[in-house]
Amino acid sequence: MKKGVCPFDGHASMSRFQPRFQRVRSARTPLLFGLPLAIASLFTATPASAQQSLTGPIAGWQVGTEPSWVSMYAYVPATVVENPPILVVVHFCSGSAFGVFDQAKSGGMVDAADAQGFIMVVPQTIQNCWDVASTESLTHDGGGDLLAIVHQVDYAIATYGANADRVYVTGTSSGAMVTQAISATYPDRFRGGVSFAGVPAGCWAVNNPDTQWSAQCAGGEVKKSGQEWGDIARAMYPGYSGRRPRLQLWHGDADATLSPVNQTESIKQWTNVFGLSETPTMTTTEMIGGGTYTREQWQDSCGQTVLDAWTQSGGPHGTDLNMSATYSLPFLTLDQAGPTDPQTECVPTGTGGGTGGDTGAGGSPASGGTTSGGGDPIAELPSRPTMPCTFSASQLRLGAGRSGAVALTGLGLLALVFGRRRRSSTLGARGVGE
Repeated sequence: MKKGVCPFDGHASMSRFQPRFQRVRSARTPLLFGLPLAIASLFTATPASAQQSLTGPIAGWQVGTEPSWVSMYAYVPATVVENPPILVVVHFCSGSAFGVFDQAKSGGMVDAADAQGFIMVVPQTIQNCWDVASTESLTHDGGGDLLAIVHQVDYAIATYGANADRVYVTGTSSGAMVTQAISATYPDRFRGGVSFAGVPAGCWAVNNPDTQWSAQCAGGEVKKSGQEWGDIARAMYPGYSGRRPRLQLWHGDADATLSPVNQTESIKQWTNVFGLSETPTMTTTEMIGGGTYTREQWQDSCGQTVLDAWTQSGGPHGTDLNMSATYSLPFLTLDQAGPTDPQTECVPTGTGGGTGGDTGAGGSPASGGTTSGGGDPIAELPSRPTMPCTFSASQLRLGAGRSGAVALTGLGLLALVFGRRRRSSTLGARGVGE
């Protein structure tokens, strides 16, 4: 038998002089091969994780003003939706694009990209930490690391046909600092962010001349009023009065690397930016995987969550749900398809705190425990496809890993149907007793 040739392809050329039992037997051959194929394919499919790898470093994204130490990587799933969203994923100090991509894999984010068809942009710096301290980085269009990341987003939009209206950012530790700082500096470019163990925008600039480490900020010594923090964020893009990206904040209250005081200070900053009270709209306790989290949610005047803070009791640097897709991606609405961010349809009646018009506030987060309440501003629109991202990482990997199995199983079932039809046709024409 030649390699790659289906074992029952040759039966079509059998001589008409063969005994009739050969014809009946040949009609059954697909049954003999098709059934094992259908069953075996369920167990032999190549896991999706084996095919998930970054592309890069990518050339051609620079415009000539970026720091030489910043490079670009990307993950483009085998199948992307038309005009796909972008998720920017930013690594930790002393990390790399590949390191944070592995974390995103473990948390189910990469499987979600496969399932939902969005693109991941993964920047990398060869410096120890990202620059979220210099005047250049913390000024809109001022240069530095943050503008370099924005240029990578621009490249992805132009190269992959990605959606400029659906760009989101997440990161851990230094990457979480980028998430908060870039949300303040480029609020017009991002719809939402998720910060895993970060600090308020501007905090890392305190006593940090080389931009790499602020002992005062890391130690929780930088404390300001909400108004002061809000003014610092607004000064990063002077005169801006548009919507602000919603934010989800994660921190462990036993974090020995970046003091949990920074979670409190971040809350003060962003409630002021959103023009909200420091008192949350609701507070719940969530029990997840053996961990206990205090969850505080702030809603805008449309009843949509714009700030979602999770603090793990006894949690370490990064929390046990670090880079988890289960709670972060629904907050970013990356579990929903569509050409525009689903949470920008509502224009709040009041904006306060210098945030201007549409705050880009979010709908009810599709995470465990108590939901945020509030209305869905586009619930009346028909045919809005959604995929709840409330699955565990292992469940997401299982589903993605079996996509190949489904195709192989379909081939086996086609073989079964073909075999039965051939047999029925042969017996009907000649008669069973012939």
